[in-house]
Amino acid sequence: MKLALTVNGQPRTTETPAHWTVLDLLRDGLGLTGTKYGCGEGVCGTCTVLADGRPIRACLVLAAHVRGRALLTVEGLEADGRLDRLQIAFAERGAAQCGFCTPGMLLAAKALLGENHTPTADEIRDALSSNLCRCTGYTKIVEAVLAAAPGPR
Repeated sequence: MKLALTVNGQPRTTETPAHWTVLDLLRDGLGLTGTKYGCGEGVCGTCTVLADGRPIRACLVLAAHVRGRALLTVEGLEADGRLDRLQIAFAERGAAQCGFCTPGMLLAAKALLGENHTPTADEIRDALSSNLCRCTGYTKIVEAVLAAAPGPR
């Protein structure tokens, strides 16, 4: 199946098997391995990417369903050799422990900050509640997102 979409700001056209998920497309088709396979059931949030700015579970969505859409992966957060403010805040506050959940957490947080420039800690916890982390206890992750929030516009 031929598939045209935008990935991390770049137009892409690729051939993909009809049964591939977005996760397969990103990792095996496009070599973007920052998106991780976690549970394969859409429960853990590890594979979260943004499709037109909205979080999706890449392990559940068929690649055909993102035809013509814009995907953002963790690789796309960095621009012109500069890390995204979320990536910097995560690093500075020790919000990434083992790092396995970090790509999904970053993208879920990016979606939240795209809609809400001044989230409260409770709003952040709610927005990230479907992204599971075994290491941090979430406190440092919430602190990092608060620090990265751009503030009122």
